[in-house]
Amino acid sequence: MDLRVSFVNLRVPCGSRLSRPNPETMKATKVHEGLPINNSLTNLRNSDSAMLSTLEMRIKELARDAGFDLCGIAQVREFRELKTFPTWIADGNHGEMKYMESRDEAGKLKRASLAHVAPWARSVIVCAMNYNTAQPYSTQTEDPSRGWISRYAWSRRDYHDVVLQRLRHLESQIKNEFANHQPRTTNHSFRCYVDTGPLIERVYAKYAGIGWIAKNTCVINQKLGSWLFLGVILTALELEADLPAPDRCGTCTRCIDACPTHAFVGPGQLDARMCISYLTIEKRGEIPEELRSEMGRQVFGCDICQDVCPWNRKAPVTTTSEFQPREGLVNPALSWLAEMQQEEFRDVFRGSPIRRTKLVGLRRNAVIAMGNSGDAKFVPTLKRLLADPDPILADHARWALSKLV
Repeated sequence: MDLRVSFVNLRVPCGSRLSRPNPETMKATKVHEGLPINNSLTNLRNSDSAMLSTLEMRIKELARDAGFDLCGIAQVREFRELKTFPTWIADGNHGEMKYMESRDEAGKLKRASLAHVAPWARSVIVCAMNYNTAQPYSTQTEDPSRGWISRYAWSRRDYHDVVLQRLRHLESQIKNEFANHQPRTTNHSFRCYVDTGPLIERVYAKYAGIGWIAKNTCVINQKLGSWLFLGVILTALELEADLPAPDRCGTCTRCIDACPTHAFVGPGQLDARMCISYLTIEKRGEIPEELRSEMGRQVFGCDICQDVCPWNRKAPVTTTSEFQPREGLVNPALSWLAEMQQEEFRDVFRGSPIRRTKLVGLRRNAVIAMGNSGDAKFVPTLKRLLADPDPILADHARWALSKLV
C-alpha cells in the first residue's frame, strides 16, 4: 500500500457496499478469494477453454511456489471504481503527489484506464503477500517517548524489491511453462509492477478475488486481513477472470471513526491531504499547523484504520523472513530520530521504504511527535533544534516546544 504509491497504506477512492454483514454479525462463509480456483472454470465450452483452465490453475500453483499467499486473475476492463479517479485528481485530493497526474499522449490519466496505456494487455495477474508480524498494533502502544513507524516499513528489505523479485520469477515460470501453448508470447507480452504501474492495483485485486475494497480503501481478505502487499503482472494472455470477493464490511465504520485527522470524507473516499500517511511520507516542507496535533506520535505512515479493523483481529503473521522488523524500528525512540544525522540515516535505512521521506522529513515528523507526547523531557532537545540550520525543522521545533511549556 506508493500510488506510484510509495507507501502501502495511502488509498484512492473506490466504491463500497454497505449492506453486507461484518464479522461480528455473521459467521464466515465460504467465498472465493485469491488462490482457490473459481468453480465456474469447470463449466468449459471447448478444448481451448480447457487449456486456459489448466493454464490459470497452473499460474496459481506457480504463484504459490514463488512465495505468494494469494493469486487471482482479472480482465482488463473499465471498472466502475476507476471512473471516480479523474474527479478525485481534479479535486486535488492527491495533494502534492504529481506522479498520480501522469497522462498519456491523448491527455488522459494513465491510472484511470489501463486499456489506454497498455492496449496489448488482456488480463492482470494479481498476487499478494501477507506482511503482518507478531508485534503489537499502534493502538496498543502507550510509551510517550517513542514514535510509530507503519508496519509495512519495518521490513529488512524494501517490499518493492521483495515482491518484484517474486513477480519476475513467476513471469519467467509462466513463460517457460506455456511457451509451447502460446507460441506468440514474447517478452513484451508481460509486464510486472509493484506500485509503479499505470493502474490502481487494489481495483484489479478486487476483481481478481484477492479481497474486497473496504471503507478505508484497503483490500481486505477474509482469511488474511488487510496487511497485504500487492503486485501485478500485465499479460497479453486472455485468461478466465476470478470472481470478485464480496464486500463484508457491513455497517462497521471503525476505520472512519478512528482516523485522527478525519481523512475519510465518506466510505471509500479519502482526502489524501488529510491522511497521516501522506503527511508523514509524501508531504514536503511544512505540515499545516491545524493537523499537527492530530498526528499523534506517527513518524512514518499510519496504521490506525487497519489496527481497529475487526478483520485484522486474528490476522495471521507472515513467515517471510524479509518482512520481519529491523532492530529499533518498532516504536523507535523519538530523540534518536529527531537528532539523527545523514550518515546514520543512510546506514539505518539502506534498502528501506523509509528513505522516501528523506532525513529532513523523518526529523520533522519526530519533532511533531515530541510536541504531541506531553513529555517535558523533550524540552531540552527541542530547544537545541530551534537553532537547527533547517528552517522547517526549527519552525516545527518551535511549535512542539509551545505544546510542552
